[in-house]
Amino acid sequence: MAAYTFFTNPMSRGQMARWALHEVGADYEQVIVEYRQPKPEALLAANPMAKVPTLIHHTATGDYPITETAAIIAYLADTEADAQFAPTAQERAAYYRWLLFAAGPVEQAITLRSFGYEPSPEQEGFAGFGNYQRTMDALAGHLAQHDYVCGARFTLADVYVGSQVTWGVAFKMLPDLPAFAAYAARLVSRPAYLEAKAIDEALIAQRAG
Repeated sequence: MAAYTFFTNPMSRGQMARWALHEVGADYEQVIVEYRQPKPEALLAANPMAKVPTLIHHTATGDYPITETAAIIAYLADTEADAQFAPTAQERAAYYRWLLFAAGPVEQAITLRSFGYEPSPEQEGFAGFGNYQRTMDALAGHLAQHDYVCGARFTLADVYVGSQVTWGVAFKMLPDLPAFAAYAARLVSRPAYLEAKAIDEALIAQRAG
């Protein structure tokens, strides 16, 4: 049995998790979950929300399900590849700050804007992201000053933040700023990114064919 069972769909946030799996060199077996078909019982047992990606880590002490993409990525950073992609003590503040900023305010701002909704000035205090422009300015400001989330070194936080940036710019949900373009260019040339992306693109092409 592989070390991980990976429930995913190639047109989902599973692309982020696959990239992380390849960065750490994890041994995994994929289970493709179709959106309009009954969900596998093993997925429902691991994640009652039936969402992808969902990861199950098979260990000598038991099976451990991990859900939520940011959590999957952080778990892999801590668990695999001698934790080389986890933060050092000096990097920890930036690592968790920007990983969760991307999973929270950035995702909220993008999602609500795609739905055509912007909070009013009176509502901004109740919204976790304040407003779209403030969120984008915060992220772009950090990336303009640092090559990666934690500074000069790639960590798995860059898989999540970088996926948000590359996807957001490509689909015009993030502004086309030099800081975002330079950051994305550093990431999309990584061998693990290219390897994982090729798998998902091949799966998407099979469906289109």
